[in-house]
Amino acid sequence: MKNKLSLILAGMFGGLITLGGSKLLEQPTQAIPSVYVATNTSSGTSNAGNFTLANNNTNTNFPKDFSEAADNVMPAVVNITSITEYKPRNEEEDRYYKFFGAPSPSQSAGSGVVLNKQGYIVTNNHVIEDATKVEVTLYDKRKYTAEVIGTDPSTDLAVLKIEAPDLQTIQMANSDNAKIGEWVLAVGNPFELSSTVTAGIISAKGRNINILSGRASIESFIQTDAAVNPGNSGGALVNTKGELLGINTAIATPTGTYAGYSFAVPTNLVKKVVQDLIDFGEVKRGFLGVMINDLNPDLVTKYDLETSEGVFVNELMNGGGAQAAGMEEGDVIIRVNNIRIKSVPELQEQIASRNPGDAVQVVVLRRNKEIALKIVLKD
Repeated sequence: MKNKLSLILAGMFGGLITLGGSKLLEQPTQAIPSVYVATNTSSGTSNAGNFTLANNNTNTNFPKDFSEAADNVMPAVVNITSITEYKPRNEEEDRYYKFFGAPSPSQSAGSGVVLNKQGYIVTNNHVIEDATKVEVTLYDKRKYTAEVIGTDPSTDLAVLKIEAPDLQTIQMANSDNAKIGEWVLAVGNPFELSSTVTAGIISAKGRNINILSGRASIESFIQTDAAVNPGNSGGALVNTKGELLGINTAIATPTGTYAGYSFAVPTNLVKKVVQDLIDFGEVKRGFLGVMINDLNPDLVTKYDLETSEGVFVNELMNGGGAQAAGMEEGDVIIRVNNIRIKSVPELQEQIASRNPGDAVQVVVLRRNKEIALKIVLKD
């Protein structure tokens, strides 16, 4: 396979699964499998409120089965159909298709999660991108036309809203507490098979797979080996209590179907993005005001560092919060609000889940001594 990262939409025709590329991104220099967003395709601002953050999402006891968690989650996971109607690009094309007929609308399918009784639903941006109509089918088969409240391509998240009674919702877990090796379930609608549940473990956190474009993109995925396939995009990754840990977004695969690993946007980031999209129609982000990169052996040797994990500060931005708080070039960020920081994606996740004006405690290593700084994030 070519050394590319592809955003793929999978379609079903007469029981056969076909794959076609909808977007192509350049892959970084290291050789890794193609990464596909998990969406099915075929041709053809008030405050949200009521978000509950669980105190602890870990379960140290091995469950007899996952039936209770599945029963709690499945009614809150919906099927999303995105319909894209033809729009002429110019007058000549408009006249041509008025005479010969316009192409039929195309459809793509994915999943979503009902967040509260007001009808707010979170899904992936790529599930509803460019859609002219979005339909939501609930677990009990009721169908509604959804309003797109807002989208955030930098995290591949979107918020929809439907007007429907008796909605089943899901509680959000604290994704910072998720542990590698913890059992998780993926719930969604792969291959147009509604309400499908698969199980696996968390195999990594803070994973950057370079699938999102743009300078402001934020990737700090939860990686799991729960089976996720085309159509699972926007669905739920939950713990054994049935609490939402993340929104399933992508799979690493050479074929376009599940090959061992899937990736979910963690709930602490989801919660921030969703609330901003509902409140403002866009995401308000606070910034430390630093230029950074992961530590590497050359930096460790050059600065005689006693750690190989953390985020190296290359440059301070004039007027930024980090500069005002006394951070220096050459500092190594190792903790944010008592959360261990090992890499740039982990730092981005922690900062992106907070608002401009929020104060964060950042611990840095400076000449191998820990220094605590209180930094006010700026927009």
